[in-house]
Amino acid sequence: MSPTRPANRPDAPHGATRRLTTAQALIAFLARQYTERDGRRQRLISATWGIFGHGNVAGIGQALLEAGHAGSPTAPTAPGHRMPFLQGRNEQAMVHAAVGYARQSGRLSAHAVTTSIGPGATNLVTGAALATVNRLPVLLLPGDTFATRPADPVLQQLEVPYAGDVSVNDCLRPVSRYFDRITRPEALIPAALQAMRVLADPVETGAVTLALPQDVQAEAYDWPEEFFAERDWHVRRPAPDTAELEAAVRAIRSARRPLIVAGGGVRHSAAEETLAAFTAATRIPVASTQAGKGALRHDHPADVGGIGHTGTATADELARTADLVIGVGTRFTDFTTASGTLFSNPTVRFLHLNISAADAHKLAALPLVADARAGLEALTAALAGRGYRVDPAYETEYAGSKEAWEEKVEASFATPVPTARPTQTQVLGLLDALVTEDDILINAAGSLPGDLHRLWRTRSRDQYHVEYGYSCMGYEIPAAIGVLLAEAARGARSRGHRPVWALVGDGTYLMNPTETVTAVQENLPLKLVILQNHGYASIGGLSEAVGAERFGTAYRHRDADGGFTGPPLPVDLAANAASLGMRVLRAATVDELGKALAEARDAEGPTCVYVETETPDTVSGPPSAQAWWDVPVAETASRPAAARAREEYDRQAASRRRHL
Repeated sequence: MSPTRPANRPDAPHGATRRLTTAQALIAFLARQYTERDGRRQRLISATWGIFGHGNVAGIGQALLEAGHAGSPTAPTAPGHRMPFLQGRNEQAMVHAAVGYARQSGRLSAHAVTTSIGPGATNLVTGAALATVNRLPVLLLPGDTFATRPADPVLQQLEVPYAGDVSVNDCLRPVSRYFDRITRPEALIPAALQAMRVLADPVETGAVTLALPQDVQAEAYDWPEEFFAERDWHVRRPAPDTAELEAAVRAIRSARRPLIVAGGGVRHSAAEETLAAFTAATRIPVASTQAGKGALRHDHPADVGGIGHTGTATADELARTADLVIGVGTRFTDFTTASGTLFSNPTVRFLHLNISAADAHKLAALPLVADARAGLEALTAALAGRGYRVDPAYETEYAGSKEAWEEKVEASFATPVPTARPTQTQVLGLLDALVTEDDILINAAGSLPGDLHRLWRTRSRDQYHVEYGYSCMGYEIPAAIGVLLAEAARGARSRGHRPVWALVGDGTYLMNPTETVTAVQENLPLKLVILQNHGYASIGGLSEAVGAERFGTAYRHRDADGGFTGPPLPVDLAANAASLGMRVLRAATVDELGKALAEARDAEGPTCVYVETETPDTVSGPPSAQAWWDVPVAETASRPAAARAREEYDRQAASRRRHL
């Protein structure tokens, strides 16, 4: 992908230079990078998160200070090219916030994250992996040890006896889509251009790392003025190959029970309306992955809900009998395929529309390598006039199954006793009754993703924000901040803010609550819902299913035998959230919770709703999983629970199929 410059902006004078430090030059360069798609132009790097230490305070820190203030004698940016700075509390959380921002911005705008060397840099690794797995752009700028090595080792340097050029930043190589270490000022020029290319590329995007030795950051250099010219990085929409398109059309026309699996690529391509038009013409039902949920509204006739281990009974039964599975922008992970056991029709074939050739060829599929929207438009046009539409009996079948599933959802959401402690699914039911298409729900880990995928009624293309590519505990609160910043950038505040909910269990909250302070500092109207269930509920359930008997999953005092079956720990997470500056609303009953959620939704500042949830063993819980997931069970064990679990594992694994 090569950049272009706006036609109305002249090139910088050839041969002219500007003397700046490497850090100043980098910030000036970043402030002039733009993406363009479908005629819409916006800043590629719109802000920088940072925590400063000796590896970046005098370099990137000083450059950001100048970049945020017009009129500084050495300012590398004009007033129109300032670089806003955002103060974080945890490096991993800063990356999560940047990822949330990028997803809400359609991958067309991103944030940078700067850290010191040492633990500041290594704290980036989890967030970088999350960004790359989910293919969401974020620019990482960790400080690094001295390139010139005047003192060796320096504070926080990891000494590697067999390689003098290795630092802790090399941990970021496998989780980055592009990595470079800038050991000379002039090396920044090609590296920065490559970094922008990858960030703006819809196939390659993810975490991009430019490791910056602290001495090089502060070193001055005469930079060519052309380096600071505005650049537009065009985000392409490749159309499908003619031969692949014809093969795809033939496959669809011959299918009697086709099923679409919509993934995150539908959202990244802004292809929701195109998908709706395609289903209107063909009546093919649409199931969704975690990343693809919201591709169609929940009440669209063709929407049959989530697919896979956490899917609906409707979608999973259609998957078992489908003769053609049409993937649109999905990676087909093990949760989607039920670890290779879901698509069990002996004659099933696959057609994968994906902008990534690697994904388009999975499951021995017919590939249709193209942008999701461009590909769906081409398919719709190619099928027009050829008379294809699924059999009306198939429509009637999936419509009836969907109606039956909705009755199960209603039963799960029902709250017959207003004075009782709510279950987790009843919490979702109260939210379901409260929200509109403006609300955004954010979640990532625990048992909530499964309940949301099966039960949540998505009302808009961006309402459902569940990070399940990496399923990272602690993502929710910083990601919600990123979403709020993205909405503010597009002017949502002028129309009244969109309610953004971060839903977390107690385990997730304890993992990473620090960015609540950032929400308070920025006065962002974050709605945080803490569900206290005294442990790792999701893994507790999984542990029981695989014969590990919920070992080590409860937050309780030790018992006489040294286990964790004593009374619940007297941890007050509501008090903790209040101590970090949030307004906290406590709810003990279903009735109190409904009122607290409504009050939080209307709040102008950061607000927390805290509720202890009832276990689903004592009241009606959510429907069980509709498909298997492969978590290996001990092949030999002395305890009966593990032996029984292994018998069930062997039974399920026997139905696994490799689609070759």
